[in-house]
Amino acid sequence: MPIEPTAQLVPALLDLPFREGYVSSIIYVSLYVSLAAVALSTLFSIPVAIVVGLADFPGKQFVKSVINTGMGFPSVVVGLIVLFAVSNQGPLGSLDLIFTKQAMIMSQFVLATPPITAISLAAVTGVDETVRDAARALGGTRFDVALVVVKEARYGIATAVLAGFGRAVSEVGSVLIVGGNITGPDGVSKTRTLTTAIQLEARQGQYETAMVLGAVLVALVLTVNAVVVRFGDRGVQG
Repeated sequence: MPIEPTAQLVPALLDLPFREGYVSSIIYVSLYVSLAAVALSTLFSIPVAIVVGLADFPGKQFVKSVINTGMGFPSVVVGLIVLFAVSNQGPLGSLDLIFTKQAMIMSQFVLATPPITAISLAAVTGVDETVRDAARALGGTRFDVALVVVKEARYGIATAVLAGFGRAVSEVGSVLIVGGNITGPDGVSKTRTLTTAIQLEARQGQYETAMVLGAVLVALVLTVNAVVVRFGDRGVQG
């Protein structure tokens, strides 16, 4: 098997027109924004899924419908709403958040919350009723029952968090609107993410650069996926 083409490819990749710190800063911004948004969304979504899944109240089906509908909410519209909220005319204008990482986190939080909530809700409601009955029979409080249900549904909840991360880290439209795709004079990213960088490089005809950035993005997603699957497999075996 000839190795010359492969050997020639390595220098070609190393010679791509990256400024020093460009790729690492983009990866940092992407991970910082996405992980922060998913962490906040998880803290919000899982309690909501538990309450909706375990409690009976009027309008429960309507709430479920709203959650499921949110999974398909257009990201560009989310970006516009967040942009208005942080603009000078918006309710958060005094915080000066426009074109910042914080605004991007807000946008990705809104996008990640519906899938995390919906999939977690499906996992919670999918737990066998006998598990809840056994917890109650042993004298468990509502909190104890909820903990038992979460333990049984942990793999589904982990999958929900992974889905939320995938939605957040692959987002283009909303983060482009609220973040502005900004880099400093030295080429270091301020609000540019992997997805917005890929779009920019592709539009400028820098296809090799865009492909490398795309490979980095896929590698990040696969790494997170592998970690979650491994965690879930250990949970099932335990």
